[in-house]
This record gives sequence, C-alpha cells and structure tokens, in this order.
Amino acid sequence: MTANLFSPLQVGALQLPNRIVMAPLTRGRAGAKRIPNGLMTEYYALRAEAGLIITEATQISEQGAGWDRSPGIHTDLQVKGWQTITEAVHRQGGRILLQLWHTGRASHPDFQPGGALPVSASAIAINGYSHTPNGKKPYVVPRPLELDEIPGVVQQYATATLRAQEAGFDGVEIHAANGYLIDQFLRDGTNQRTDAYGGSIANRARFLLEVTEAVVNVWSGDRVGVKLSPGSNVFNDMRDRDPKTTFAYVAQALNAFNLAYLHVQEPLPGHPWAAEGERCAPAIRAAFKGALMLGGGYDAELGEAAISNGEADLIAYGVPFIANPDLVQRFRLGTSLNPPDPDTFYTCGEKGYLDYPVLAKV
Repeated sequence: MTANLFSPLQVGALQLPNRIVMAPLTRGRAGAKRIPNGLMTEYYALRAEAGLIITEATQISEQGAGWDRSPGIHTDLQVKGWQTITEAVHRQGGRILLQLWHTGRASHPDFQPGGALPVSASAIAINGYSHTPNGKKPYVVPRPLELDEIPGVVQQYATATLRAQEAGFDGVEIHAANGYLIDQFLRDGTNQRTDAYGGSIANRARFLLEVTEAVVNVWSGDRVGVKLSPGSNVFNDMRDRDPKTTFAYVAQALNAFNLAYLHVQEPLPGHPWAAEGERCAPAIRAAFKGALMLGGGYDAELGEAAISNGEADLIAYGVPFIANPDLVQRFRLGTSLNPPDPDTFYTCGEKGYLDYPVLAKV
C-alpha cells in the first residue's frame, strides 16, 4: 500500500498530486556552454508525473561552476533553454523547481574565469580529485571569500532567482548541501573563519540565512525550498563536530522565511553515503515547522512508512528516477523497477539518459 505517497499535499504555493519528488540529479548533458537542450527537455518531460521535479544543480554564475557540462542560469541563452524545459513539463501537467548552485571549493581553476582560485569559507582543500574539462586533477586550496565579497555572492543567488522566474519555473531550491559553498560555511570542518561568518553556529549559518532572505525577497517563501545534508559525509570531504546541533539550529532559523519545504538528504543505513552515529532528521523535524522532504535510499515501502510515521511529508527519489522515467506509475502499480546503469550517469548523449524502457500507459 502506498496511500500516503499518493495523497495530495499543499507545499507552499504549489498543490502537489502526490508526495513522490524527483530529487536533483546532476547528469552533465548541457554541453560546453551549459545551455539546457532538447535532450534535457525530453528527460524532464518524461518525469512530469512526479509530485514535484527539482532540477539538477544549476550554477548561478561562472564563479559557481565546478562540474563539467552542468547547466547554468546566468546567461540569456541558458534562460531560454530552461524555458523550453519548463514549458514541456507544464504541458504534461508537472511542476518544476530550479536548484540554485555555487560549488565553492568543489571547483578548480580550470572551471574559473581567468583560471582563478575557487572560493570557499576557508582555505581548506577537498581531499580528492576534480573532473575538470581538462581531465582529472587534484582539488586546490580555495581562496576564502573576503567580507566585502560576500554580499556580491548573495546577490548572485537573487539574480539567479529572477532568471528562474523568467524561465518559467514554479520556484527554486537553494542548494545548501553536499559540501558545496553554503555547506562549506555551515560546517566547522570547512569553516575556520574568525569573523561574523565563522565560529558559532549562528555565525556559520549567517551566509545561508542571508542567501535565503535574498531569494525570498525576490520571489516569496512559498516558492522556495532549501536543501541540507546533515552529518559527516565522504562526498566532498565534509565533516562537523556536532551535526545534530548545527542542523537543528539551521532548521529552526529557517522557520522565519515561511518556506515551501525543507529538503534533508540523510542517506539511510546501508547507503554508501550514510553517516555513522545518530541520525539528524528527527531533530530537524522537531525544529522545522513546515513541510519536510527526506531523501537518500528510500523505496516505495520505506517512503510510505516515513510519511505514515510522521517522519516526513515528502520523499525525494534520485537514482530510481534516473532508471525509471515512469517511477510514479511503477510505484502505483507495484511493478518492478528498471536497474540503473551507473556507467552512464555522467556521460554524454541519449544512452542511459533517454533509453530506459517505460510501461504502457494504463
């Protein structure tokens, strides 16, 4: 039974027909100029039956880039490309939000204008390698953002939100997770600042709250979500000494903005990205007063249970949506799922992107 997954829900300004959300999924199909294209249009339109689609992470500026062939929202051509996608999704009856992304230290000079250093909260490099346009290279030590630069980066989020409106999106999600720029400010493993943006949890949360305020002022809280990924995480070399306290504080502070939802990616035990120790989601649930979305290794049964138990209001599905454009129909019918092909997650072209089989419509 998936009665709860298929119950409608008002999420901010949006009325969702079900609680099955397509999670943001970086796929790298936008080409060298990062312009959304016909492949992407078909890909998203095929998944419009989701209660809500959150796009792949989308760079808000050239400085924000850190992934080869990921899309942007900072040029007119990118806006036009996204407009074609939002129109296609809306024609299929869907709802789609743009995820706003600045990679921070998870970038490389090969991505940056003029070969500049990437920026972060502090001068701490990721232990690992970046897949740059010029091949696999070690991450570099980033340059800490100066105090007088921070308002300009906040403005990049606001400007990207305006462009998302122009492109016809139903709202935006602020990417504050997975070791990218905002997350680098939030966690004490990457933030060693001694100014107003470092030290205490309140100071480390300041950048996220300023970004959220700027985005909400451009649109409105009921069109905005925020994504967090609490806990230590091998992805992008992230850690925090007290994630439960850090992220409960953040969740409480975000109540001020009357957001459409809070999206928490905290992989379930057994998932490759699952953190050790106590889960943070219950503390976040207790602190946040709006709709809560959970993601990270859920299937239909686990998603149904999480909603039934009051742990979440929405469930985000990632890899299952890659391999099953008709995931909602498959969950409804209780049929088997296509297995994913990880070798094609980040390649070019249609293979592993548009060629997964779908069920006949019933």
